[in-house]
Amino acid sequence: MYGITPFGRNPFTLFNVFNDIDRDFFSDTMQTNSCRTDIRDAGDKYIMEAELAGFEREDINIDIKDSYLVISAERKKSSDDDKENKYIRRERSYNSYKRSFDVSDVDTEHVNAEYKNGVLIIDLPKKKHEEPVSRRLEIK
Repeated sequence: MYGITPFGRNPFTLFNVFNDIDRDFFSDTMQTNSCRTDIRDAGDKYIMEAELAGFEREDINIDIKDSYLVISAERKKSSDDDKENKYIRRERSYNSYKRSFDVSDVDTEHVNAEYKNGVLIIDLPKKKHEEPVSRRLEIK
């Protein structure tokens, strides 16, 4: 029971649950799971849809290295933005986001992506598995 309890929390204090909700809701940091991703099997390919609302197309990078696909995005804050605009409160963060996916079963040479309405859609064609060739050897 104590092994799965985060450090510094008493598992028997009910108020810690409410403090965590309050801290998470009013936090200034971007949550690591804020970019929700759906992956579905469409027969000959996988289709990945990742919510990246608020990002421009130029702010998003998709890299494939070894057998991993990495999606990264960064919102850049301009220092002039604060000087020109007199914000009373600022809740939208300017952070970066990065997530990796195992694509060892994907034909990485034919991956396609598009970004529209805040959703990144990536077509991941499956590798074609070739049946092993069998042959009979002659005995000499």
